[in-house]
Amino acid sequence: MSSFPIASKRPHEITQHGHTRMDHYYWMRDKNDPETMKHLRAESDYLEELMQHTKPLQEKLFQEMKARIKEDDSTVPEKRGGYFYYERHEEGKQYPIFCRRHGSLDAAEEVLLDQNELAEGKTFCSVGAFSISTDGNKLAYSVDFGGREIYTLHIKDLKSGELYPEAIENTSGSAYEHGGVEWANDNETVFYTTLDEAQRPHKLFSHKVGTDAAQDKLIVHEDDETYFLFMFKTRDDAYIMTYHYSTTTREMRFLPADHPAESMRVIQPRIQGLEYFAAHHNGKFFIVHNDNAKNFKLSVTTVDQPEKENWREVIPHRADVLVDGVDTFEDFIVVTERKGGLKQLRISGSDGLENVHYVHFPEPAYNVYLEANPEFKTDLLRFKYSSLITPNSVIDYHIATGEWELKKEDEIPSGYDRTQYVSERIHATASDGTQVPISIVYKKGLKKDGSNPALLYGYGSYGATIDATFSSNRFSLLDRGFVFAIGHIRGGSDMGRGWYEDGKMKNKRNTFTDFIACAEHLIKDGFTSPQKLAIMGGSAGGLLVGACVTMRPDLFKAVICKVPFVDVVTTMNDPSIPLTTLEYDQWGNPEDKEYYEYMLSYSPYDNIRAAEYPHMLITTGLNDPRVAYWEPAKFAAKLREMKTDDNLIMLYTNYDSGHAGASGRYDFLKEVAQDYAFLIDKLAVK
Repeated sequence: MSSFPIASKRPHEITQHGHTRMDHYYWMRDKNDPETMKHLRAESDYLEELMQHTKPLQEKLFQEMKARIKEDDSTVPEKRGGYFYYERHEEGKQYPIFCRRHGSLDAAEEVLLDQNELAEGKTFCSVGAFSISTDGNKLAYSVDFGGREIYTLHIKDLKSGELYPEAIENTSGSAYEHGGVEWANDNETVFYTTLDEAQRPHKLFSHKVGTDAAQDKLIVHEDDETYFLFMFKTRDDAYIMTYHYSTTTREMRFLPADHPAESMRVIQPRIQGLEYFAAHHNGKFFIVHNDNAKNFKLSVTTVDQPEKENWREVIPHRADVLVDGVDTFEDFIVVTERKGGLKQLRISGSDGLENVHYVHFPEPAYNVYLEANPEFKTDLLRFKYSSLITPNSVIDYHIATGEWELKKEDEIPSGYDRTQYVSERIHATASDGTQVPISIVYKKGLKKDGSNPALLYGYGSYGATIDATFSSNRFSLLDRGFVFAIGHIRGGSDMGRGWYEDGKMKNKRNTFTDFIACAEHLIKDGFTSPQKLAIMGGSAGGLLVGACVTMRPDLFKAVICKVPFVDVVTTMNDPSIPLTTLEYDQWGNPEDKEYYEYMLSYSPYDNIRAAEYPHMLITTGLNDPRVAYWEPAKFAAKLREMKTDDNLIMLYTNYDSGHAGASGRYDFLKEVAQDYAFLIDKLAVK
């Protein structure tokens, strides 16, 4: 076996609050330094050599996971106007084909966009926006070929099939969902947002189809660098809405979609600490907000008088229920809530008060989320339901009767028997006595004798929750005797707003100690042992596992850090990096000495010490705009410098992608296969 790559050490002093840190690997930030790419390529060669003996296993895992997906498949058609829209996949092709049928599902198929054609000759391809004009005749879509989540907007005439000449660059979008572009009701005006130098969405423009984008009208400029600017259209097509988002404060504005030249009005001017979200319904706004309501509540007001003093309470604040969102339809209102760590859907009449009932879910741990539901006038609510053992299922819920109509359950062609697996919800006791939920799944007949390999997953930041959702890939581990567990740790909103606040800012260490408590509980209950336990997290979840491994390296045998945020203090000192200024209210501003010292106490990169560490696979995307490649690269280099054992530290770099990893479905599976092969190999699973 060859020796690992040794990164050159170049002293770089960082002095703050009278304290000096020495960062020998700071130079890796410079992608133009030939030594940077040379080092990353050396890391890739080292990974390739060390994982070479697992290549047959990786291929076997890939084939297993591919066999569990129906390669020729289609989403459930979604009615919008006079058309039924859907995406379909073809065997052997990496990307979806966006289609529709007019009038009925028996009509001829019309291909709107074939992402496989877009991706020809490209190593990465992400479609961000995908928006159809109200009359159904034009498509606005955006595409990113680099993984940096900087999209170029195109407009297609769906009658002729031709593209309009303009291509608008530097528009915002997401690798995870479609959005960021909306049509006015004149079918000629497109709204889109652009990015500043730190890739913060900050300006809203309107564009007339067929004109020079240089003449586009600036509608809103969000000049506060701690706010992101988002935009969407209301379900009833009445308004274009902007959503100004900071970690602790929100503001919304609106303009009539029938009159795109009008100026925007503010619903409620921003007040520090006031968070709200508004959904339009027949001249009213239903507003979820936290005014004197830590767990949020629902109010209603008129479009003519939208300010806070006119908000009338509909659902009061409750200490044990988090009000998470509101969706409006012509004849009913849906409020998404969270109670006892689980999502629930509250259905009511259009006033939010009458005929209240809740959707009943059949399992102790599950995930549910609303589909797009583009039709405002409907008597159905479509949602997607799954659990650790129930495949993703598209449900049409009949509002009047409560009937579940199963439209589709993901087919697993290779065969799957859910009765052979056990899903539970258990609790660990944190160091301060807090009960932390754990969702867990394993194959029936498992012996709790400490001999089982286990993978513990977590996130615990931004108030985001990791619910018990289905993954067919995961069964390549479960069928090899693995236990899979999700720690619902503080920093998420699983148990309400307090759960989030108890895992951020100067409470951030609770996130890590909760996760350690989950690991210790799995060991205590005989599910696994330190010699068989692996942990995994990505992005802020990479911070989680990075912090846990520097706090308790003895507790784990293997660690997967995916695109990990591990150099907390240095990154939060650099406002030119995307997300930094937005997140001062998430982690703290290191210009404040107290926050500097607190972040320094857990920042994984700054807490590497001479110790024995587990086997670690660290991943990054060279074009990642959310967590720059140099954080994982520096983390790997410093771990190798300091560790006192012979365990392996490996760095995987995807040179063509960003934060979300490979864009093609087969390429993505190959990355999962590599992760799983690493776990199986290092946990000595047969």
